[in-house]
Amino acid sequence: MAGGSRRGWRRACVAFLISFGLAGVFQPTLAVASGKRAAANAEPTRTKKSAAATRTSRPAASTVSATRPRTARARAESGAKRVKVFVDARTKVAAEARAPVVDSVRAGQARPSIGHAFGLHDVEDPLSLESAVALVLDQRSGEVLFEKNSRAVLPIASISKLMTAIVVLDAKLPLDEMLEISEADVDTERFTRSRLRTGTRLTRDELLHLALMSSENRAAHALGRHYPGGMPAFVAQMNHKAQELGMTSSGFVEPTGLSSSNVSSARDLALLVQAASRYPLIREYSTASALSVDTGRRTESYRNTNRLVDRSDWEIGVQKTGFISEAGNCVVMQARIASRPVVMVLLDAEQRAARVSDSLRIRQWVEGLGAGGVRRVAHPDGEAEQPAREPGAHNV
Repeated sequence: MAGGSRRGWRRACVAFLISFGLAGVFQPTLAVASGKRAAANAEPTRTKKSAAATRTSRPAASTVSATRPRTARARAESGAKRVKVFVDARTKVAAEARAPVVDSVRAGQARPSIGHAFGLHDVEDPLSLESAVALVLDQRSGEVLFEKNSRAVLPIASISKLMTAIVVLDAKLPLDEMLEISEADVDTERFTRSRLRTGTRLTRDELLHLALMSSENRAAHALGRHYPGGMPAFVAQMNHKAQELGMTSSGFVEPTGLSSSNVSSARDLALLVQAASRYPLIREYSTASALSVDTGRRTESYRNTNRLVDRSDWEIGVQKTGFISEAGNCVVMQARIASRPVVMVLLDAEQRAARVSDSLRIRQWVEGLGAGGVRRVAHPDGEAEQPAREPGAHNV
């Protein structure tokens, strides 16, 4: 891998950590992960050269500390070095394996996710979910039925497209207007594939449908680019809408979710899903099984990225999947289970199939819930079973 790409990846990780204060965000969640285990996980990723550099730098730092008090500048430089070592240790594998991601929702996980780097997968839960983050919310009462690392702020990948759709529909732009895919819509960050070639003209409605159902990145980007005021105005409105919905731990920088700087928590995403469920087109398009569109050269057929929408035993109102390496495999849904409307958020699973298997586990568990019984809520300190609280005690 070229040195420039490696430096760019490291700078992106440093900027991500500093911008969102992830060390602070994850601190409450990581009580289960000891410092020794974190160090052990980080050590294999270091090269001999970086390890030697670390060993030689330590005596000098100790000498300075022993001979005179450190100045503010020295403390700042020391802190910067610690951040660099911290980031290098957890991203060395990612940096050296920097290969183009084939598809934002179909590719397997190529690099460790942010959740892995911070030990979120070490938190056990009574359902043995593969997802590092989970939240199940009773939509009617607002009661949290199940949660695991629900306040952790992570990249959310293509789940971002739910917010993209909300902003587009709120603008009340003509859905039959023809929009053209341009070079500006081509993904130059991860080089994901797209069957929408530059020059393709589709209606705003078709692009919205493809973005929600098939997670088409060029479609989502074109929707943002054709917003009044362009992309800067669109992204600003995404963040304004997030604040309006009470999504205080969320931030967006673009409409596709390809950027790892699009972040949120499970609790915030529950708010987003509930808001999205109030838009008939989002309900229809996100749960459609397939769509064929005339691209001018040929007719392209697209399928839904969530195979659960084709199952007759699932009643799904809204759904969205997502994947980038930093986010892992993700899915959010609004569904009716045992006559109970629930919102389900699953983030950062290693395997794509876990989105389905974890959803099935949760559905089976919700179906078995009894009034006044014990509700299983995963906690970072390992306590799994808690007496059921009064409805609304955990309102999101």
